[in-house]
Amino acid sequence: MINYIKSENYRLLRKKSLYLTTAICFILITAAAFVLYYFNEVDAHFPYGTSSFFYSNVLGMGVLIIIISFVYNATLTGKDISLTKQAVSFGISQSSIFWSKLMLTLCYFMFVCIVGILLMIGLGEILFAKEPETTGNFLIASFNMVPIVLSGFILIHTLKMLKISDIYNIIIIVFIYIFSGDLLYFVFRQINGWNEFYLFAPSTQLNDNLMSFMNQSMQLDYRYWVTGIVISVIALFIGAATFTKQDIG
Repeated sequence: MINYIKSENYRLLRKKSLYLTTAICFILITAAAFVLYYFNEVDAHFPYGTSSFFYSNVLGMGVLIIIISFVYNATLTGKDISLTKQAVSFGISQSSIFWSKLMLTLCYFMFVCIVGILLMIGLGEILFAKEPETTGNFLIASFNMVPIVLSGFILIHTLKMLKISDIYNIIIIVFIYIFSGDLLYFVFRQINGWNEFYLFAPSTQLNDNLMSFMNQSMQLDYRYWVTGIVISVIALFIGAATFTKQDIG
């Protein structure tokens, strides 16, 4: 398995899409900061030239971040999935293939996310006036988002490894991370004991996380981790079990 991981890592580092996507993300973050800074400098009444507004833009784009993770995931689960048959013929188990691709792409994605957060904090501290507790609240909000974003990444990995069409992949992600809360609220709103079940929906949690940050009432919440872990475990259990039984030929 170690040799297979090294091989996959070598191929991953030769993917232009990996560097292009990373560069675009960092450029957009930097551009957003300087646009806000510019308008704040030329207009004394510009209300959005603050670090809190700058940070809130990212916190409000949880679904977009998950969709961006689709690109990182696709570096080893896109066209390269066709090479799985060759790997199996060399004695690599399908289980090793499933977990190796996940570990590699997830590590690179997490690294990019961490660098992105540090870049945002650096720009926020340098370009905008200091706001009490804003940076701390941003870090807490980002920590709350971690399990939700990672569950999206893992779900995408599972769907792609099972060769689910990209269009259906995106539809599933959008449904779970944008509309699940509204659906659960509609279904369970009149059932005692279940009428607050929607609070555990990813879409509800992403929205609540943003609202808490904007209201400066940020705090760590275990519910994000419960939801993220449940989605991840279910996706991995179904994905790994199904992929290992698939006929690669």
